[in-house]
Amino acid sequence: MPASLDDAAAIASSFPQVSEGHRFANRAWFVGTKAFAWERPLTKADIKRLDGALVPEGPILAVRTLDLSDKEAVLGQHAKGFFSLAHFDDYPALLVQLMAVSKRSLKVAIEDAWLATAPGALVDQYLGRETSSAGCGIGRPSPGTGS
Repeated sequence: MPASLDDAAAIASSFPQVSEGHRFANRAWFVGTKAFAWERPLTKADIKRLDGALVPEGPILAVRTLDLSDKEAVLGQHAKGFFSLAHFDDYPALLVQLMAVSKRSLKVAIEDAWLATAPGALVDQYLGRETSSAGCGIGRPSPGTGS
């Protein structure tokens, strides 16, 4: 069964210290002051830039990625429903066509977005790890460690 915006809201809200608000008049989910997932309808400019390519139908969710390499790795899997637009070039986020993804795939994408955005100590707590100076979270070195 395809995912919905209500599914996205339930999943995003299930993570620690998440609040729901609005970003550009659309629903968004924040950890602290940082959005990790937000409703992102396609604009007329987005559709024009698709230049004849199939326009994704239904609700679209944007999710943060750890970095551009992580974004490219996800897009490189060519998983159904995951895509990007020129507007998101050089920005660590990708788009999810909710009607085209399973709830399981959506949960993984939102969890990865939360992990990429949440403070390191909160990530460690969520993952059941002891916070240490060796790292701040998933793939994120502590400031100043150079790792």
